[in-house]
Amino acid sequence: MDSIITYLVLYNQYLLKQIIQLVLFIAKYIPLKQWAFDDSHSPEYQKFKVDKLPKIFIPDPIDYQLLLAYYQHKYGKTVKPIKHRTENPISEATVCPRCGAPHQYLYKNNGSKGQYECKVCDEHFSETNIYNRPLSLRCPYCGNILVAKKDRKHFRIHKCVNNKCSYYRSNLAKIPKDLDDADKHKYKLHYIYREFTIDFFKMDLHELPKNAINFKYKKFNAHIMGLCLTYHVNLRLSTRMTAHALEEVHGIKISHTMVANYAITAAAVIKPFTDTFDYKPSNILSADETYIKVKGIKHYVWIVMDACKKSILGYQVSDNRGVGPCILTMRMAFEKFKVFPGKALKFIADGYSAYPLASQQCNLKKEWDFDVTQVIGLTNDDAVSTEFRWVKQVVERLNRTFKSSYRGTCGYGSDNGALYGVSLWVAYYNFLRPHPYNYWRPLNEVDVLNNAANMPAKWQLLIFLGQQTILNMQTNQVD
Repeated sequence: MDSIITYLVLYNQYLLKQIIQLVLFIAKYIPLKQWAFDDSHSPEYQKFKVDKLPKIFIPDPIDYQLLLAYYQHKYGKTVKPIKHRTENPISEATVCPRCGAPHQYLYKNNGSKGQYECKVCDEHFSETNIYNRPLSLRCPYCGNILVAKKDRKHFRIHKCVNNKCSYYRSNLAKIPKDLDDADKHKYKLHYIYREFTIDFFKMDLHELPKNAINFKYKKFNAHIMGLCLTYHVNLRLSTRMTAHALEEVHGIKISHTMVANYAITAAAVIKPFTDTFDYKPSNILSADETYIKVKGIKHYVWIVMDACKKSILGYQVSDNRGVGPCILTMRMAFEKFKVFPGKALKFIADGYSAYPLASQQCNLKKEWDFDVTQVIGLTNDDAVSTEFRWVKQVVERLNRTFKSSYRGTCGYGSDNGALYGVSLWVAYYNFLRPHPYNYWRPLNEVDVLNNAANMPAKWQLLIFLGQQTILNMQTNQVD
């Protein structure tokens, strides 16, 4: 018996050695499958990448008299003023911006091009020097001061113009050798930083509408309003078809304008409850954007959803595809976490560059440090797509579900109408719609809604929950 055990132990050791040799052989001669696309290393994809944050330089002035005394104490020599061969070309009003040395210790470093050098502190400066600014942004690769180039709607673009920067040299080496100099602008070569002029993390995500919200029924009642919401949202009928169905089925004569007013008012009341509900999200989120029409003009709907529990955690409607609404959508979703998971969070999105830029701002402003995994293309050509394609397909399926309900509206008439329409659909999707994932029950079951006998009653109770949420928010603001 002992001999058999000894033989098995020796045989296991032999197998382990063989496995180690095979692993070394694979690592040395067989390239492992890359986690990134081979095309992502192409210079044509460089413009879609987000550069890391710049270095912030805060100038630290010093007194030149202390420096003169220090040099005298350490070296036993006095720093003498500069003896110019001709009359001193520097005016008496010019002093060193760092140490305050007078013009006797200054000289022109590059002739007539405007740069000066201080003999006391060796500082190079010009008339528009960095010490006249509260802080300066520097390139993280070469340390050169960034230059403001363009002003956009929500941010200012800073650029490193140093042609000796290692980042610029590296990108320059990737472009085709026979490329004409006039075509270099098609590639992103220099380091770029976007300084946002609007703080998206101080905006109120749960702002209530300015107009008064009330339900005073002169002709109809709460049940009829529930019927309007059921036909319009659940059955995806337009406002005109909803009014027609109420007249043909129930004998209720109501205008399509009144149906629209009921929908907008209900959405404004329900939205705070939907946005502040405790969804208990998982650590796998998926994000995407789709387009809608508002007065015939293309707008965008941003969605961040829980890929495991299928609930919609964040949503925004915007007239542009910029990074601003992307940040607001992420913020709305991340505030659902009682404790942010950090690096444990798997955030899946497409290849649009707004998502990594928004994650950079989340880490900078709120210390939400997480990685964005981008699934690019329609086929699984790399390991990332193979592993996370199912997460991307979940949000793509959600977009098709939303579009099926949106088509009946023939577009929205205003920006507020689009936001309230989407928020009303999100409330229906999260709390009222039966899902096969949850055995044909709503994704988030609320005890109050379970006691309702029919769908119009559930809409009335959902409005009641929204009113309670608004009262709690107003009470907290007063306190």
